[in-house]
Amino acid sequence: DTWVLSRNYLDNKSIKYLDNNYDSDTILQDYASDEIENKFRYENTTRFDNGLKLTIGANYEYAKYMTSNYFQTFFNDNAVTFDYNAELFLHKWGAFAQASKEMMNKRLVLSLGVRTDANNYNDHMQNLLNQLSPRFSASYLLTGNLYLNFNAGRYYQLPSYTTLGYVDEDGTAVNKQNNLTYIQTDHFVAGIELLPDDKSKFSIEGFYKNYNNYPFSLRDSISLASKGADFGLYGLEPVTSTGKGRAYGTEVLYRNKDLLGFNLILSYTLVRSETVPLKTALVEREWIPTAWDNRHLLNLTGFRKFKNNWQLGFKWRFVGGTPYTPIDLVSSSYVLNWDYTGREILDYNLYNSLRFKPFHQLDVRVDKEWFLKNLTLNLYFDIQNLYNYKTEGSEFLVQNYVNGQPVILNPTDPVYLQRYDMKTLTSEVGTLLPSLGIIIKF
Repeated sequence: DTWVLSRNYLDNKSIKYLDNNYDSDTILQDYASDEIENKFRYENTTRFDNGLKLTIGANYEYAKYMTSNYFQTFFNDNAVTFDYNAELFLHKWGAFAQASKEMMNKRLVLSLGVRTDANNYNDHMQNLLNQLSPRFSASYLLTGNLYLNFNAGRYYQLPSYTTLGYVDEDGTAVNKQNNLTYIQTDHFVAGIELLPDDKSKFSIEGFYKNYNNYPFSLRDSISLASKGADFGLYGLEPVTSTGKGRAYGTEVLYRNKDLLGFNLILSYTLVRSETVPLKTALVEREWIPTAWDNRHLLNLTGFRKFKNNWQLGFKWRFVGGTPYTPIDLVSSSYVLNWDYTGREILDYNLYNSLRFKPFHQLDVRVDKEWFLKNLTLNLYFDIQNLYNYKTEGSEFLVQNYVNGQPVILNPTDPVYLQRYDMKTLTSEVGTLLPSLGIIIKF
């Protein structure tokens, strides 16, 4: 039997001033939230004489989300200010079971499981049957060192508290009225695994993941999954559980615990990640790339131990170009928008129609350990991006100034039509970052 009682607390704040000037009297955003979760889980594992392993359990959680939020935004050509406090109290519960067994003289291993979760947010989420998620896996030994593996399962995830607890300017819990549901995804993975010897492993597998009921923005007509690809505060808006997506591809993995003295892992993933927007200028394409559609992911990691407790480690990675959405230059330059938000508006009619250049980076670390009487001392030197590779980053807008004042292109027009004179800049990504550290273990 396993009994787990835990509590976690997150205090989150986000403040943005006009022109990023902390001395400014104009605050564009002042967000604060507390997320508190008290969790209990019981789990029992039983092994039977016939080789069957059975695990069953249940869980309960009480969560509190409290937020105070002030922010200014601009959409549908209107400037809007939100200023509200909100609270969300959730009771969550669930149950799970899993059985696994070796068969055919241990050549075949089968595992079957099921899980269900619920909470009191709304009637749909409260029904355990709506979140019933079965899982199945099988591994079969084809020859002395070649395995055939297969996995399939359905999984559910609760949307973020930021989305669940959102209220509009009238204090209405909009997303609760929109009958928000758990996010659903179905996973299918199949492949082969070769173990040439006790030091090496090679595997290749294909995967397909289908996403449904993802929170879908009613403001921008895109899934929140793609909004979360950059730093910021996301989910604070009206949504519906109508977003769809898919990810599919193949992954090749090779590992050797002793190749020229190094423990090496090499992996390559070819992946497509796509979503369906509500509206797009690319009408001939139903599926378009998400912000996670890098397509090519290559990783090489390794380490080697030397005499006198020295160790060398490295990691090299190559990431294909990330899709991005161009800036709507006209909408962004409106005086009302820029004064309210100080940020760009993206052209979601051309959602992820552009792509950054690929990125690659080499990280190296050297460790030295000393084993003393009552403690272990570890001194390390780490260099991230050793060869200081730089690539293009996000585009952003800045205002043009004359005599310290921003230039307005059409000052004689009505205020709601006036636009600033703007210029586009492109940031660089990639920094040589050395660090020196010490670890003491008692």
